[in-house]
Amino acid sequence: MSARKKPASLDLSAAIHEAWTTNDRVTGFLVASLPETVWRAPLPGESRRTVRSIAAHLHNSRCHWIRTLGAEFGIAVPASVDPARVTRRQLSAALNRSSRGMLGLIALGAGNGGRIPASSAYTWRNLPLDLGHFLAYFAAHEGHHRGQIVMAARQLGHRLPVAVTGGLWQFTRLSKGPGGRRRRR
Repeated sequence: MSARKKPASLDLSAAIHEAWTTNDRVTGFLVASLPETVWRAPLPGESRRTVRSIAAHLHNSRCHWIRTLGAEFGIAVPASVDPARVTRRQLSAALNRSSRGMLGLIALGAGNGGRIPASSAYTWRNLPLDLGHFLAYFAAHEGHHRGQIVMAARQLGHRLPVAVTGGLWQFTRLSKGPGGRRRRR
């Protein structure tokens, strides 16, 4: 039998940090790629909800969870945005702030054996707080709403270009920072 080389161990904290960062870049890419007519349009069959309000929900939801899980542990809670008035530029900046808060939660969990400690504000108790479930929950949440936005654009008669819809699946490219290189922490 030949001796097999033992694979290098994976730093799971770093992997979860990078996976969240990629998820955030996918969301940011979609927000930046939306035409203004789609951004402001009411959703078909709903007079009060817009694509803008769905996109704003992503940031506001992050803020809610950062407040619930992290404020007690010193993680800065970004301000929510007004879903009826936020611009794409303002939301992009807000998403950057809430992503830093989410990374703060990931760091908190990494420093606590891979589990975010349950805060006194966490009363829902339906989300396991290990980092794997944490990442899966938030990536699924954002992916769901990104899909809603793409579908709404189609229903509004503004089918997004293939460069945008296909670009949402370019995780290898989006996992790299500006300039196409993977950023080091």
